[in-house]
Amino acid sequence: MSDKTHKEPALSPEEQLRELDYNTTAINLMTDAGISLKNVTKRYGDKAVVDDIDLIIEPGEFMTLLGPSGSGKTTTLNMIAGFADVTEGLLHIYGNPVAKLPAHKRDIGMVFQNYALFPHKTVAQNIAFPLERRKIAKAEQKTMIAEALEMVRMSDFGDRYPSELSGGQQQRVALARALVYKPRVLLMDEPLGALDKKLREWLQAEIKRIHRDVGSTFVYVTHDQDEALSMSDRIAVFNNGKIEQVGTAVELYERPVTLFVGKFLGESTVFFGKGVANADGTTTVDVSGNKVIADGKKDVSDFAVLVRPENISLHNAGFTNADSAQNAVPGKVETVTYLGSAWRYEIKLPDGNVGTVRTPHDSPVFDSGADVVLTWPIEAGVLLEDLGDADESLT
Repeated sequence: MSDKTHKEPALSPEEQLRELDYNTTAINLMTDAGISLKNVTKRYGDKAVVDDIDLIIEPGEFMTLLGPSGSGKTTTLNMIAGFADVTEGLLHIYGNPVAKLPAHKRDIGMVFQNYALFPHKTVAQNIAFPLERRKIAKAEQKTMIAEALEMVRMSDFGDRYPSELSGGQQQRVALARALVYKPRVLLMDEPLGALDKKLREWLQAEIKRIHRDVGSTFVYVTHDQDEALSMSDRIAVFNNGKIEQVGTAVELYERPVTLFVGKFLGESTVFFGKGVANADGTTTVDVSGNKVIADGKKDVSDFAVLVRPENISLHNAGFTNADSAQNAVPGKVETVTYLGSAWRYEIKLPDGNVGTVRTPHDSPVFDSGADVVLTWPIEAGVLLEDLGDADESLT
């Protein structure tokens, strides 16, 4: 419950940019950034697939653009790359306006999901391709290719052809080719989408290592929330052509600002109902006759209280909640899944919705069909506005 002194959070770079007009301060903010987008819109005919977005990506940052199919994340990446025109707005890379520049003049590397390697060229020849286009001397090329192969841990593969490599090895070659000429910006569009889970997780760690080593600004597109949470310095969550929230993995997971963000990143249990503000800075939400209290107030009447599954405890039916600092709501177990380190439950809530609960592997186990009571600390719930369309946006 909130008895702490309230402090206004510092404005993020994106929020600062939205607060500013095209004045000296705004231009300085964009000039200092690795990549900056101000009021950027992309239309195809009358449809805005990217709608008036602001985004600041710091030099050397690993920024992930995350969202479902059709949310605008890939179109935004293509505008940064120069593969799609900017309909409206300002786009700067390291302080230089690039919206009118062709892709090959933007000093960026690009890695695609399908690798895009030349099948008739060896690994070394593939990596040499961007160096040849830049007319770099052969002796220097040899050194740069060797460094790139070492960077992706493939020093012994220079003479092989793509057909002789696994999918993961081909993607590492594509990464080496994109970074061999040391671009300040590397763009990656779903680069691991075609790989199996174990290899994908290994390459996630490899890409993070390479990012630390080279220090370039990385912009990474994915629809995989786990990938985004594990790899990124910050994440921009896209939905219907707009950016809903930008923040670190911790900020987005623990304090989403919209119901869409809360439900898209990670599992959750959400309680819906009408709410009334309390004098102590909390809000009481009526969930089918059950009172749920959450920190904060909003000038709305339809609320959603989002709770992460690991923050909920389960008790036998009839449990009496004597702790005023926690909520208690009845439910019925629908499914039970053993995950090794935890038990995962799907619980039918009083309003008919289904929530998710995770309990430690050594905790008491409840069978499917059991009546239970869910409890969680008041401060573990995130008070959000119920716009009634979060589930539709996730499709």
